[in-house]
Amino acid sequence: MFVPTMAEMKSKDEAPEILFWVGCAGSFDQRAQKITKSLALILEKVGIKYAILGKEEMCTGDPARRAGNEFMFQMMAYQNIQTLNGYGIKKIVTACPHCFNILKNEYPQLGGNYEVVHHAVFLQQLIDDGKIKLNEEGIYKGKKITYHDSCYLGRANGIYEAPRKVLEALDAELVEMKRCKSNGLCCGAGGAQMFKEEEKGDTRINTARANEAIQTGATIIASNCPFCMTMLTDGVKVNEKEDEVKVLDIAELMAQSMIN
Repeated sequence: MFVPTMAEMKSKDEAPEILFWVGCAGSFDQRAQKITKSLALILEKVGIKYAILGKEEMCTGDPARRAGNEFMFQMMAYQNIQTLNGYGIKKIVTACPHCFNILKNEYPQLGGNYEVVHHAVFLQQLIDDGKIKLNEEGIYKGKKITYHDSCYLGRANGIYEAPRKVLEALDAELVEMKRCKSNGLCCGAGGAQMFKEEEKGDTRINTARANEAIQTGATIIASNCPFCMTMLTDGVKVNEKEDEVKVLDIAELMAQSMIN
């Protein structure tokens, strides 16, 4: 599968419908790369003209700002804004809620004004528009799936229904954890916590959250965030349930269920 860059498109005097913002995890983390490939495959199958920045894409600066390094954040943000504005980017789709939140809500203060869509909402729109065709006998039909609300998509931006509608389209049985939606529990990675040493305590948040998911009886934990993916996968391993319970992104579930 060939993924075009903005530079390549501009050299041909072409413009994409959307810019796919891959993010650091989606670019460099081996597990998260599978989410990137799944979303790219979906875009390819539905015939949407898209491009990535490739080597021109820098970290959004979200971890730096959350960790308190405002100077580093602004350096990264201004460079990204210069690149995006240089290409005349209007619409961005990303599979990372951290990238989504900061591009949508915090970049405008620095001169970066774009329509930013998280892939959960984007996939729901594609389903509603009839662009995504699913196998009638899908591999997830009737299976128990529980969905983890990531903090930046849920409580920070109020997006709860779109990812659930995507999962419902799979004909799976959606079982909710006791703490969900606006009462959801963080996976433990937010606020740059993923990059710092653990603080003293008797329970890891990701282990507790994974345990809540396992208690639903679901065989699949669906997530929408590469950070949540890492934390929940580790939590499932600590609970010694990795053979019975799989953690998958909604883009992976959708890509596997589409008609070839």
